[in-house]
Amino acid sequence: MHDHEHEHVHEHAHGQSHSHPHTHDHPHGETAAMSFEETLALLGYMLDHNRHHADELHDICHALEDNGKAEAAQKLSEALHYFDHCNDALEEAVKLAKGE
Repeated sequence: MHDHEHEHVHEHAHGQSHSHPHTHDHPHGETAAMSFEETLALLGYMLDHNRHHADELHDICHALEDNGKAEAAQKLSEALHYFDHCNDALEEAVKLAKGE
């Protein structure tokens, strides 16, 4: 559905790792625990969903460029850099959860 004629590979050079410590200590409420299969399915769905949004954001970035909004496009490109890192980590989590 998306026109990917002009696929752009965004090279991201950075000299520092993106380490963001996060403690997982928020309450989960009284909802019933998901089965492992449900957990895997939800994680896979969320990864696919995020990848779809990333594709849409790339399209928006190009639309901003086409409309002379270079600064906004650059800022969105920076956000996409982190979005891609996030999605890569989600994909690795799916593989690890599946034992791959």
